[in-house]
Amino acid sequence: MQEKKQSRFTYIGLIFIIFMIISTVTRTLLLLENIDIVDITFLKIIEIYLLGTFYDFVSVSYMIIPFVVYLLILPRKVWNSKFNRYITYIFTYILLFLVVFYAFAEWFFWDEFSVRFNFIAVDYLVYTHEVIGNIRESYPLEILLPIIAFLAGGFFYLLYKFQIISTLLQDNNSFKQRIKPATILLILPILFFITVTQDFTNISKNQYNKELSKSGLYSLFEAFRNNTLDYDNFYITIDNKKLIPNLKNLLDIEIPHTVIKKGEKKNYNVMLIVVESLSGKFIKALGAKENLTPKLNKLIKESVFFTNFYATGTRTVRGMEAITLSLPPTAGRSIVKRPDNHNMFSSGFIFKNRGYDTKFIYGGHGYFDNMNDFFSHNGFNVIDRTDFSADEDSFHTVWGVCDEDLLSKAMKEADKSYKAKKPFMSFVMTTSNHRPYDFPSGKIDIPSHSGRNGAVKYTDYAIGTFIEKARKKPWFKNTLFVIVADHCASSAGKTELPLDKYHIPMIVYAPEILQPKVIDKISSQIDLMPTLFSFLNWSYESKFYGKDILSNSFNQRALIGTYQKLGLYKNNKLIILSPTRKVSSYEVVNQNIFNTKYREIVVDKRLKDEIITYYQGASFLHKKRVDRVINKNKYMITGR
Repeated sequence: MQEKKQSRFTYIGLIFIIFMIISTVTRTLLLLENIDIVDITFLKIIEIYLLGTFYDFVSVSYMIIPFVVYLLILPRKVWNSKFNRYITYIFTYILLFLVVFYAFAEWFFWDEFSVRFNFIAVDYLVYTHEVIGNIRESYPLEILLPIIAFLAGGFFYLLYKFQIISTLLQDNNSFKQRIKPATILLILPILFFITVTQDFTNISKNQYNKELSKSGLYSLFEAFRNNTLDYDNFYITIDNKKLIPNLKNLLDIEIPHTVIKKGEKKNYNVMLIVVESLSGKFIKALGAKENLTPKLNKLIKESVFFTNFYATGTRTVRGMEAITLSLPPTAGRSIVKRPDNHNMFSSGFIFKNRGYDTKFIYGGHGYFDNMNDFFSHNGFNVIDRTDFSADEDSFHTVWGVCDEDLLSKAMKEADKSYKAKKPFMSFVMTTSNHRPYDFPSGKIDIPSHSGRNGAVKYTDYAIGTFIEKARKKPWFKNTLFVIVADHCASSAGKTELPLDKYHIPMIVYAPEILQPKVIDKISSQIDLMPTLFSFLNWSYESKFYGKDILSNSFNQRALIGTYQKLGLYKNNKLIILSPTRKVSSYEVVNQNIFNTKYREIVVDKRLKDEIITYYQGASFLHKKRVDRVINKNKYMITGR
């Protein structure tokens, strides 16, 4: 009887098995960690593991492509050599180390974002300096890396002891015999690329169930693949001929439109402080349980305070986009990160053409997320980490100087503008409320590097200290201090777009100018600039989607989204557009800053038309470059 030949491609099977086992263990640990918020029924658990195993299989089919090619072309003589045996041992250990490292990375990524790898992870791979620095400052790598190396070594020892690798290295097949298994293994990922998307994970209304049924590696690949989503190709649409009439008639938005204000125009200074991750749940006036923001709580009592204000997204660039351009969040990448974002219809140009010193002031390196390029081409002068002298940087993390140093720099820049007899508009972006949550010691009663609460309280302290110092400045009485978050501290929730994870504070503090007032109208970051221009009583020609919240005719609504999901919150209903032209709708049953509850309802036709008009309209006008400036030096200012 002829002895059956051993195929070298059985080594690929070993890779499959190792990856699948470690992925399943990771999924199980994440499930147990979130057991109280996952839908736990027998059927749901089966769905999670079956789908998860499928996506793990798809993931590893992509991963093995270079190995399959190597196994196909390597001559039989070389394959059976001692040299290849040692190379295979080394490669196997490296593979085991990377797979274990990947499992640890998934755990820590989930711990911070409560999702599998996504577009955030894609950005992390692009900005390696900040990300590697953040990992070093946030996690004990000197402990974790030896543990990973030890676990990988343990797995390798088992494979070596039971001669599994040695057995797989026995191969006498010819090149012709190797073609068939290689072809099958190479066709598989091509078929998966054509037919498989993340849509199969829509197995539950519970977002945690969806995420657990994914594979982190596949999710990372999918995020690379869909980092830019063309609205017309992925979302439900209406005839483009109806868009402009719908904007005008349905939403009362005309592009361009003229805002007319009667009375004296004000040239107040504007100090816009955009605070990293300042969720509404940290603010006492919004229902916070802990007193982490005593300075802001005091300011709120003396300010115009917006209690029903929402971030448009879950990333800093989304907040920047919405605040500066007054546009709804776009599907895929933020406009801030797109290559075609110069000379947008920006609030920066409006201020600049009224004679303001306009500055984007950031304590980190502004190349991150393309911020410097965006702001410098949209009406702002950029001041970032490279502009801080040694004595202006008393403490920093990889993300930037501490908030005290940042705000001190902003104060110096305000002094320069005042001395030059020019009003100023400063867009100040903080960084201290970001992992690794490090800040100068001895400032507050919570130790540095002990978690989010300490970072929140330190940022609050830094802002309070800044305001106290600013009171002594000659420009204080003529300045509007606007304090708002870029986004919330976390974005994870049971639903697709959890409202409580978008609820942020907006505070306008100007004790010599404005009377304290509470505004409870539902609004979002796209409304910030039109409302600010209302405080200034400016007339101007506008291409903004946002509206003046103070106006009696303000149409209460909030636009929120992720890089894929696009939402409209209005009339106690949340309607969501998803890729594959899906529309879903929910009624808000119990809204609060910690856990908003919903029930699914039939889609309201008027709200459906509204949300499509908002997002398809914004995409259409961006493609047609209608949201650009024709002449940035003559920026359509009226009533000067």
